[in-house]
Amino acid sequence: MNAQISFLEGTFSLIHIPLHLYSSFLHPILQVLLPQSPGCDGSSSNEGLTLDKQHGFLNISITPIECSIVCHSSWVKSVWEPAIKRLPKDSSTARRTVTVSKDMSVFSVISAGMDAGSRVVDLTSPLALAGISIFFITTYYSDFILVPTKDRQSVVTALLARGFEFSEDEAAFKAAGPQAHSRAGSQSSEPPSTPPPSSVGELQVRTFEQLKKRNVTPYVEDDLRLIHCSGRERSSIRGYSDRHSFSRAPTGNGTRTRSWVDTVDTKLYTSIVSALVSQPRFLSVTLAQEDPPSLLLDKQLLSIFGDSLVGPTEGTLVPIFLDLDTLPFEATGIVSGVAGKLVQDVQMMESAELSYLSTAKAGAVILSEEQSVKALAVLKASLVKEG
Repeated sequence: MNAQISFLEGTFSLIHIPLHLYSSFLHPILQVLLPQSPGCDGSSSNEGLTLDKQHGFLNISITPIECSIVCHSSWVKSVWEPAIKRLPKDSSTARRTVTVSKDMSVFSVISAGMDAGSRVVDLTSPLALAGISIFFITTYYSDFILVPTKDRQSVVTALLARGFEFSEDEAAFKAAGPQAHSRAGSQSSEPPSTPPPSSVGELQVRTFEQLKKRNVTPYVEDDLRLIHCSGRERSSIRGYSDRHSFSRAPTGNGTRTRSWVDTVDTKLYTSIVSALVSQPRFLSVTLAQEDPPSLLLDKQLLSIFGDSLVGPTEGTLVPIFLDLDTLPFEATGIVSGVAGKLVQDVQMMESAELSYLSTAKAGAVILSEEQSVKALAVLKASLVKEG
């Protein structure tokens, strides 16, 4: 397979915030988006950030179903748990509806040359057949897949068997065997409660049986159209310097300690903050160490961002939503089964783009406007019960 795969450093957490509590968590969202300098008590931590104070990985997604965050696990203790505790004492029900799923690993996939339509299927079907639960995030440059850290060894094994290439570190991880890793990694040898499917065909059948049993109905928001675009390369940002000279910055009076703001596009970040404050209908922002910021956003937000975006802004994409709240967190095969059905039944050109965005309790298949009409019909035919 013409794809480069590597795990990101650290463990990550997946946070679900119901939309009716979004305003209560706006400050924590901004606090994570904009890394803070250590306070006078030194309480702030740089864990999860690169040397130049950038996120190794962060995804903030607001959809018509929920707000979902993927961030380094260090932010759970310093930001999210205190925010949950600050909810009014009479909000015990609200506290239970905010969920934090810990101990996740993230790996990136750079898949230049892979067919755009079947890429999602090619990446996810080996993991589904191995019984591994995943969350899939397509960005402008790469794909990112979240898996339970305990299944990391199984992920490497499954994808190597299908011809994918890992970084040298991951190859060493595989060669060392499960005994060389943490106790969490060794747990992946435990058999699942239900044996995984034996073929892609069986996987697809099981997926749609499960979705239909849980009354999952695909739908679109009639007037919601998306744009997939990017921020600028950091090297093109005025005043940017590489991480090796990060510690000091010149000023009129000498030098000062550099801040993360010296290495980001402040116009783009100001626009992101403005969009988040408005509680958008749809906005997904992904920050990753190796890539410029990636944005999937409601077309109506374009005026906020001005010329800070890179990429095509003329076309439109349509998300097909699947509310998966009734499914167990560890459910497997959803991404692969749904994407596989569409690639199989919708006559997609090789250049057609099929993207997928997993959030904590939902999924969105993202297609061109023309393809979305066909895809919605295919999914409804498979999922909507007669009568």
